Amino acid sequence: MDLGLEGKVALVTAASKGLGRASALALAAEGASVAICARGEEALRSTENDLGENALALPMDVTEPDAPARLVEATIERFGRLDVLVANAGGPPPGRALEPDDAAFEAALNANLLTSIRLVRAALPHMRERGWGRICLITSVSVKQPLPDLTLSNTARTGLWGWAKTAAADLRPEGITLNLACPGTHATDRVKETGHSKAQMGDPADFGKVVAFLCSEPANYISGAALQIDGASSMGLL
Repeated sequence: MDLGLEGKVALVTAASKGLGRASALALAAEGASVAICARGEEALRSTENDLGENALALPMDVTEPDAPARLVEATIERFGRLDVLVANAGGPPPGRALEPDDAAFEAALNANLLTSIRLVRAALPHMRERGWGRICLITSVSVKQPLPDLTLSNTARTGLWGWAKTAAADLRPEGITLNLACPGTHATDRVKETGHSKAQMGDPADFGKVVAFLCSEPANYISGAALQIDGASSMGLL
């Protein structure tokens, strides 16, 4: 299947490792030029090399309030356009519902809700210029079924889902889609750190291909969806 991504330009955040990296590689494999960012420059440069000559590595912490605008500006300066946004940020630490303090909640909301909203706001003018855009927010299967010991993630990501659902309806008439990719347990460093690794885990490369499809031309009529990519691990019906 031709995903229609040849010649498109994508920005993928937190893309030096894990699911962000897999998403960037999948988009590049479909012919897109890809800008990526992350805090760790060594891993970021390694991923840039793997992406090929049409890649741009931007060492930056995407959770800083002014970072989204600077990332979009740098992408436009290098490639002249922006068609696809894959917003990703590292997840907050684990904890039960009554354990985190106010500062922990504020950090989680900044990283896993406000950062994505800022990225979308920064990218939209460039997508509107062309009347075409694809936005994919990498969240968690916890938006469908909260996980008992990931209360910070549950709170921030379900808030993002509520915002995304309303934003998608506003953007659809403009030719811009907005969806959530909701991973379950995949073989990433993050899963190992949170202690959620299991005998059977998803392949990040497969996850990346799903993200690429959500950002594709054939996915034109998919918007406002939260797609579970979790190997049937969650049991929620909605």
